[in-house]
Amino acid sequence: RSNEYKSYLRTMVDRLVNSEANARRIANVENCFGGEPLAAPNRVLVGEGILQKQCRKQLKPRQFFLFNDILVYGTIIMHRKKYNNRQVLPLDEVQIVNLDDLGPERQNGWQIISPKKSFNVYAANPSEKNEWMTHLQTCIEGRQKKSGKKPGELAPPWIPDDAATHCMICDKIKFTPMVRRHHCRRCGKIVCNGCSTKRLLIPAQSSDPVRVCDPCFAEASSKRVSAAALGDSSADDDSDGEMAGGAGGGVNLAVNNEPATFFS
Repeated sequence: RSNEYKSYLRTMVDRLVNSEANARRIANVENCFGGEPLAAPNRVLVGEGILQKQCRKQLKPRQFFLFNDILVYGTIIMHRKKYNNRQVLPLDEVQIVNLDDLGPERQNGWQIISPKKSFNVYAANPSEKNEWMTHLQTCIEGRQKKSGKKPGELAPPWIPDDAATHCMICDKIKFTPMVRRHHCRRCGKIVCNGCSTKRLLIPAQSSDPVRVCDPCFAEASSKRVSAAALGDSSADDDSDGEMAGGAGGGVNLAVNNEPATFFS
């Protein structure tokens, strides 16, 4: 059934590519993001919906839009009307990995992994998870087949803040409101300031050197990866780039439970 369904999805994409309905849907997404362009030749909006994204401190609802060549998501300001902090991941650089359920809040999840950014997301129920993963995998395979690209070095998903009370490198420093957690951008571990005194240039993630733990820096340096030392890093911003202004808080339960829509 899986192969038949994937064949059906590919046929659906071919049918929608030049349709007026597809053009209207893409224009609507552009308007919701304040007019930022998304239309491109042969691009099809395959589906959309709200997923819970694992951010540093907690799960937060994000609006996701799956196209046949990119995955777009953003912070919900006004449902179906306004989103911001738009992020775009090219599907020829993306992999997805199933996650086992972990507690009542982290069920029906999978990892979205790419060189630029990696994170965990969670659907409302098993059926919706299956729909998302099937559509994602079909679009990823189709895009990678067309482009011939394979993902390069992948960014690690960040371990949630509440998963570590102590530094995951030295296991000595206990985190408190005064002793901040930091994330290594190379392995995703939660570390203290003393165990993350260096920055490393990871071009897929940033044009500037980013914080890494000392073991990752040492390993990368041994492989002659470009690196730059960091002085006092206590003021370093560990935000995931989507938490500014407090606009990304929860949406009301009714909206958050609205099922995903996949077009046909």
